[in-house]
Amino acid sequence: MHERVLIIGAGIGGLCSALALAPTGRDIVILERDPPPPRGGGDHAFADWSRRGVSHLRHSHAFLARLRTIIRNEHPELHADLMAAGCRELGFERMLTDVHRQDYRPQPADRDFVVLTSRRTTLELVIRRYVERYPNIRIDSETFVRRLLTQRDPQGLRVVGVSVADAGGARDIIGDLVIDAGGRTSSCVEQLVEEGAVIPEESETAGIVYFTRHFRLLPGAQEPQRTRAGGTGDLGFLKFGLFPADNGCFSITLCTPEPEFELRKAIVRPEVFDAICARLPGLAPWVDPTVAEAVSHVFGMGELQSRWREIAGEGVPPLLGYFPVGDALVRTNPLYGRGCSFAAVTAYALRDILVSTGDPADRVQAFQARVSADLRPYYLNMRDQDRAAIRRARQQLTPGYRPSLRSRVVKSFLEDGVNIAIRSDANLLREALRGFHMLEHPSAWLKRPDNLAKVLRYWATGRDRKAHVYPPRPGPDRAEMFQLLGLPAEADMIPKAAR
Repeated sequence: MHERVLIIGAGIGGLCSALALAPTGRDIVILERDPPPPRGGGDHAFADWSRRGVSHLRHSHAFLARLRTIIRNEHPELHADLMAAGCRELGFERMLTDVHRQDYRPQPADRDFVVLTSRRTTLELVIRRYVERYPNIRIDSETFVRRLLTQRDPQGLRVVGVSVADAGGARDIIGDLVIDAGGRTSSCVEQLVEEGAVIPEESETAGIVYFTRHFRLLPGAQEPQRTRAGGTGDLGFLKFGLFPADNGCFSITLCTPEPEFELRKAIVRPEVFDAICARLPGLAPWVDPTVAEAVSHVFGMGELQSRWREIAGEGVPPLLGYFPVGDALVRTNPLYGRGCSFAAVTAYALRDILVSTGDPADRVQAFQARVSADLRPYYLNMRDQDRAAIRRARQQLTPGYRPSLRSRVVKSFLEDGVNIAIRSDANLLREALRGFHMLEHPSAWLKRPDNLAKVLRYWATGRDRKAHVYPPRPGPDRAEMFQLLGLPAEADMIPKAAR
């Protein structure tokens, strides 16, 4: 079927939608509010590309195996372009501990547990240039979508195009379908609700604030060897992650719970950010001034919300011709690295539906069903983990807090059972990674009787017999870190009356 598709936004969601639909022969117009990328490669894009519409552009990014596999299988030439641009693939062997390596035997499935990582600007630059090579795709940069064009239809409210503003003034663009990849600031849903559309939504805070700084290895320097401390960790009051990137670059992201106001205020200062990294064994070798230098200031990102929207459902009047993808539909905590994968999975699900049926009402119902089946389990898993993390953060700031017996048992099961089992058994690591990489339900692996039995055996094993498997302490405790940074450790404590 020949259709004209209008895509709002040329970020990852919009580009993935174009990638999915281009081979179907549809006429595709991408409407992007920001200017095109500068000429040159990844360094030019990182330094000079203005992307006001993507507030998280210069935060750490990685594509999970689900998205990397889509790119490799559907667009092998794009995959080659990404590799040629210096993007990195971090495979299964990189995740093995010394205990794993003692009896590790490679398996064919290991080739699928690969993270594709790079600076977000490089990823977006390469994908955009690949998309622009399709003759049936046009990208209109510096074109701001003012509102959707709608009309009443016997079946329901129908979106028939968009009203835009660009250098030539205001104009209307008519299309058969509108894909909203405008991100978390898109106002399309709000407009549709004002016009009578029923779009149920649930939303709550992710409970954390992000801070990212970029670095580059010095000429002749090699990446530090992976240590037992690892490049990720959770100190309760602080989470951290190291992200190798393209062309000798890497980024470090530090996350704090929202109530840690003193730490949040301090961490935006480059000298404080670097001092924290230097005190974390997994990061210290990377920020050694003889190894790497900082190439950016500290980027902050707050007001992070998890959000789930539904555009169709039982008893809900159909909303025709409009399909949100990415953050316009589902927002997730960046901590889990699933945002780009969510956008891609949604885009390719939409492709399958558009190809299979031309009925507008059937399309929207099938789209919502696929999104719910493919993404809802990961959203709920993330939401539950965020709620637990928010509770732990408040407990850590509550003087004299004593966890309940149930809390202590759950904590022991996770730390002394699940985590030790995964760090000890390569097969269990494979099983757990299937959920992490969105290749199956996130908790499916632990519900399998054989896997659960293994975990329980590790949990029942005495701590002295498994002491060698525990990771080293990821960093100082809160009081020690605050003292090292010269911060008042008691400033954000929750008084008894407020508990």
